[in-house]
Amino acid sequence: MDFELWWLLSWPLFFGAGWLAARIDIRHLVNESRALPRSTLSGLNFLLNEQPDKAIDSFLEAVQLDPQTVELHFALGNLFRKRGELDRAIRIHQSLVDREVISEEHREQALQELGEDYLKAGLLDRAEAVYLQLRSTSRNEVANDSLLQIYQQEKNWQRAIDIARDMPRRGSHRWEVDIANYYCEIAATAMARSDFEAARVQLRLALESNRKCVRANLLLGEVLSAQGDDVSAVEAWQEIAHQDPMYLSLIAERLMDAHRRLGHEEKGAQFLKTHLGQTPSLDLLETVFKWEIERNGVDAAYTLVRDEIKRNPTLLGLEKLLEAAEHTIAPERKPDLDMVKSLIHSHTRRVARYCCKDCGFKARQFYWRCPACGGWETYPPKRTEEFDLAI
Repeated sequence: MDFELWWLLSWPLFFGAGWLAARIDIRHLVNESRALPRSTLSGLNFLLNEQPDKAIDSFLEAVQLDPQTVELHFALGNLFRKRGELDRAIRIHQSLVDREVISEEHREQALQELGEDYLKAGLLDRAEAVYLQLRSTSRNEVANDSLLQIYQQEKNWQRAIDIARDMPRRGSHRWEVDIANYYCEIAATAMARSDFEAARVQLRLALESNRKCVRANLLLGEVLSAQGDDVSAVEAWQEIAHQDPMYLSLIAERLMDAHRRLGHEEKGAQFLKTHLGQTPSLDLLETVFKWEIERNGVDAAYTLVRDEIKRNPTLLGLEKLLEAAEHTIAPERKPDLDMVKSLIHSHTRRVARYCCKDCGFKARQFYWRCPACGGWETYPPKRTEEFDLAI
């Protein structure tokens, strides 16, 4: 009974202690809010009301009243960058980096913000110097991402390779694909100055990095062909069929030319026709169609295209069928056929595009690297249409 009485008497004490603690917390918050410059609160209000110009004026006043407000400096610098006033953003973030009394976390944050300022201003060398300082810090991954972006813009592919090798795997992203393409870029530069041996070294490194790198075998075939070794060039190009047969459409013409020089034109055509049956492609069809019409005549070419459009009905295929029909139609019917061809051609020119599978950006030409999102090998080598033709 005494215990229960004591327990009941303790409740008012607990309540009083809670009330006193709440009063102390509220008083502390009130004192902190009063300590803030009025201009800071005004600036926040302007930001909430989407008035960035007035917010900047208020924050500038607050910074002058209390130069030690680090977070306020960050807010002001970011506002300047968003407005495009990069010189002012750089000055603010640089002043934070140069402070003697500042925590290491804030110094790293200031360096990161300064790097973003330089990147947006196009000062890549200065941005690179900043991000190199951030490597091996808590912001190492951000620094590597930015350095990779810089080196790709500068086409400094060897440094891009060094950075990419240190990048952690992210979901389904494979850095081997990017690294192989960096080697291919170096090889392409060597090919442009006719240094074919250097190009072959880089392409071998590309295939070591990613054995499924179609681009490496495509370029290797070009190098071998330029050196007069059509046999090895054909072998390199035919290897693409094992990597990803969809890409055969990109080298179909060159493959047929090499077979012609070797006197094996029939063999080359049969190779392409086999893969056309397995992997429908308008560009592959075009190459086989030209060979068919030259070797076996109009009727054989028409049959080839007709069978293909039945199997893979598209407007692009229909356009090719009309081109084949043009050789067989009566002369008096030709103007009508030309009119239909013109209508279809005008439409297919608008809708026939290569489409990036990552961002959806469409382009008339094929890219190894998407101009919009910067992804490597995100363009399937097949032109798409807004709709297919049902038969």
